[in-house]
Amino acid sequence: MIAAVPEPSQVPSPPIRLACTVVLLRDGADGVETLLLRRTPAAVFMGGYYVFPGGALVDEDHDAARDHLVGVTPAQANARLALADGATAFWIAAVRETFEECGILLARDRDARAVSASRVSTLAADRAALNAGTQSFKAWLERHALRVDGGDLAYFDHWITPPKRPRRFDTRFFLARAPHDQHASPDGIETVDARWILPHEALSLADAGTMPVANATQFVLQRLAQASSVDAALAAARSLETIACNRPCVAQGGAGARTFVRGDAPYHEIHWCDPDESTQGTYDLVPGIVKRLDRHVSRLVAPNPGPMTGPGTNTYFVGDRELAVVDPGPSDDRHVAAILAHGAGRIRWVFCTHAHHDHSPAAAMIARATGAELIGMPPPRSSRHDQTFVPDRIVGDGETMNLGDVVLTALHTPGHAPNHVCFRLEATRMLFTGDHVMQGSTVVIAPPEGNMRDYLDSLERLLRIDVAIIAPGHGYLIGDAHDEVRKLIQHRRWREERVLDALLRHREADVEMLVDDVYPDLRAVLRAPAMQSLRAHLLKLVEDGKAIAVGDRYRIA
Repeated sequence: MIAAVPEPSQVPSPPIRLACTVVLLRDGADGVETLLLRRTPAAVFMGGYYVFPGGALVDEDHDAARDHLVGVTPAQANARLALADGATAFWIAAVRETFEECGILLARDRDARAVSASRVSTLAADRAALNAGTQSFKAWLERHALRVDGGDLAYFDHWITPPKRPRRFDTRFFLARAPHDQHASPDGIETVDARWILPHEALSLADAGTMPVANATQFVLQRLAQASSVDAALAAARSLETIACNRPCVAQGGAGARTFVRGDAPYHEIHWCDPDESTQGTYDLVPGIVKRLDRHVSRLVAPNPGPMTGPGTNTYFVGDRELAVVDPGPSDDRHVAAILAHGAGRIRWVFCTHAHHDHSPAAAMIARATGAELIGMPPPRSSRHDQTFVPDRIVGDGETMNLGDVVLTALHTPGHAPNHVCFRLEATRMLFTGDHVMQGSTVVIAPPEGNMRDYLDSLERLLRIDVAIIAPGHGYLIGDAHDEVRKLIQHRRWREERVLDALLRHREADVEMLVDDVYPDLRAVLRAPAMQSLRAHLLKLVEDGKAIAVGDRYRIA
């Protein structure tokens, strides 16, 4: 058996039940259609909402899976759902709930043939008893010599109901092709309407308020709207290597309580800061206000928002009784005063990930006021770098530093700057990345100090480091650390291909001629930094032997 997701003991909330949902698809005259069922308005949970067929698992589903599931082994099911055991029960529950709620049977006879529509009509007489639990689904499958073929269902998504709901479910989503000769009919108890509809039409009705759907349903509809056919949708689902859990979270801020899902910028930070799902965490990034991130780390956002700094530079306080300040930020009196006020009498060290003017100028000011030791790597001689940052201690790659209650390990990560260093907090595996990995945007690589090859090598190195959460120099905490780094590497490789394609079209061109081709729809304020990164890509291509520099112009080698 598999246990339901444990609920934090301090939060008065119902237990999270295991469940499944089946997204039925068919090819219609105007595109892929999906089946939505309207729940009875009297229902305690999602009354009146339009949903896909589905429901909670029951103990019997495990026994039925052992005797009546073919086409997927327990090991394959467990691996697909990333569970230790018992995953096959989801396939049985998916078929059971679909038949109970809308009368469509995704089962086969013992000869692996689909059940005919006429036979399904006869079997439908048992729906009420199955729904009421007075008829065992396992026994019913046995009596009618039916089997569930796991290959008919493609697992593709995973959602958990947000906190503070009357009921909560840990739900696995499956795609399935609807049998062409079967018709959907609501059970009249839980569901009162059944509609085949194009996903984009359902989304339009949901936006208009005439077809209420839940967040998860809306996200699935958005994905289905991109499918050209049922075959394409099923192939896309089966091609997914990993399927991340989407656990919507609730937090407070200037716009009141808001729900965030995976992909929203604050999502991972809210989960990190509010692991018990109290819903009282915050989502605003407000300069001048210190936010507690966990038991060891707090963050203060500097008042320097802009196109290159986002909401402002993040300054982190690390430690308990004694504090290390990571990236003290710009030379801004208000920001320095806020740092000194929060760390009064406790600041012993100041770490700088690098010496750009939005990260390190406040270091000398704080050191003078507190006597703190400055730690980092010295900047190159360039106006782009803060020459006031003169570290008392030059940190070495891989060096471990004991800071009273906590331990930081340095990782030299050149690329954005030759003296760039990330710091890993050993207690929680939080990685302070400065501008090596930023939230919500890519990093500018500006030659000659910036180097694209070094940057990509440094990103690759992070894939070999155990990281739980990324604390960037700008923006929210970043979860799924290795996935995020892989996306950054993939993006840079894709951008490099665009540069090569542009060179082929232009035959020979300078950066000014290439920038609009490589960066389409570029905002004017980002043109100069985009040209810097473009030059870094070109220099790397020259080093790789794929391009040739001819003065200030470039062409394919």
